[in-house]
Amino acid sequence: MPILQCSDLIKTYFQGDTPINAINRAFIKVMRGEFISIIGQSGSGKSTLLHILSGLDRPGAGKVYIDGKDIFAMNDREFSKFRNKNLGFIFQSFNLLPTLTAKENILMPQLIAGQTPSKQYFDELVEMLGIADRIHHLPSELSGGQQQRVAVARALINKPKIVFADEPTGNLDAKSAEELVSLLLKSRELYNQTLIMVTHDSNLAAKADRVMRMTNGILEPITKEQIF
Repeated sequence: MPILQCSDLIKTYFQGDTPINAINRAFIKVMRGEFISIIGQSGSGKSTLLHILSGLDRPGAGKVYIDGKDIFAMNDREFSKFRNKNLGFIFQSFNLLPTLTAKENILMPQLIAGQTPSKQYFDELVEMLGIADRIHHLPSELSGGQQQRVAVARALINKPKIVFADEPTGNLDAKSAEELVSLLLKSRELYNQTLIMVTHDSNLAAKADRVMRMTNGILEPITKEQIF
């Protein structure tokens, strides 16, 4: 069974009286452990699609199933619990709480869920991400690359089945971006996680198992040769 699938997704916005089809009957099926990259020009609808696939936004029509469950059939409380347990999110903006230390930011999803953090896994995670010596620092005391690693650790702390990443390297220099991607792929291999990533980076997109392209709201598979 696919870990994620959707069919006939539609999302329409209006500029005045003019309808804009951000997503036009999108279909995708993702198997457990796959790495899917989604590319496309700015405004093509790829981030909107990612937000709907992850339940951060709702479609105008269509369904999304994660692990066999219709996520939009859940009420807010049910989905919040499901999301916290099964899904991880990484965004271009780090979205760290400025008054909390790196450690507190990382553990936030577990504290919200009322879970007792595993010291062993926390230590393994921050060591793998290279931030073990920075966990007691505030975000303002960290570099951009370090802040994004904290955001990645926060996304991975609950060992999610699916990690959604929206331009995760957009604010990073080339070296930090390459390191971050390597760490995500390592986590995916260790924990059999599924990775769905929106990116403008052609080299990063080419690392995926499959590549999809959004064009004016239409999602279609492409070969890696068509990326460049």
